[in-house]
Amino acid sequence: MLLIPAIDLKDGRCVRLRQGRMEDETVFSDNPVEMAGCWAAAGARRLHLVDLNGAFAGTPVNGAAIRAIAAAFPDLPIQVGGGIRDEATIGAYLEAGVGYCILGTQAVREPEFVARACRAFPGHIMVGLDAQDGQVAVQGWAEITDHRVEDLARRFEDDGIEAVIYTDIGRDGMLSGPNIAATKALAAAIGIPVVASGGITTLDDVRALAEAARGTGIMGAITGRAIYEGTLDFAAGQRLADSIEVDR
Repeated sequence: MLLIPAIDLKDGRCVRLRQGRMEDETVFSDNPVEMAGCWAAAGARRLHLVDLNGAFAGTPVNGAAIRAIAAAFPDLPIQVGGGIRDEATIGAYLEAGVGYCILGTQAVREPEFVARACRAFPGHIMVGLDAQDGQVAVQGWAEITDHRVEDLARRFEDDGIEAVIYTDIGRDGMLSGPNIAATKALAAAIGIPVVASGGITTLDDVRALAEAARGTGIMGAITGRAIYEGTLDFAAGQRLADSIEVDR
């Protein structure tokens, strides 16, 4: 199971939010490229970048920082979300060296967009489904919809997406442990990989999720606040996840 460091970008800086609230931020670095280098040096095999301003604005705002990271680490797969609402944005990111574009709000509001994007950019499209009690949220988590996670995931699976990134809003940034049961349920409901996000705090959380990934479609877990605040040593976490994989 991959452990994937998150770099959340707001006003050009690396921050973490609590439960998606833009006013409740902690700034961890003013240099996103330097931060990406720290995680690469610690053994990260993928990076998760989020344009937080873009998620609310509906268009990329921190694109310069994202392009700089992609240019600095051309051999490190990067997945990007936040403010991706059209094919031109996807094309620009991929041309800059980003490996995967994550569709969120636009995917929920215009599901046909996902199908078009998969046809135009096969192998490069993921969908981020962020949920509160199983209901999908959009617009930077500001709006809860009537859509169930599993229902949308099945639809987008048919469209040809690479993976679903599942975030439990109630756990994100709260250092309260991942929602393993909901993540396993989603992985069981679809036939494409699931990346878990939200709540991973300690090595015990990594162990529990990696063990839950046995025989399922859970391929990775995104971690943010824990690796910045030091409750989780990233390198140790990835080694642990790898050891559990070997033991299968």
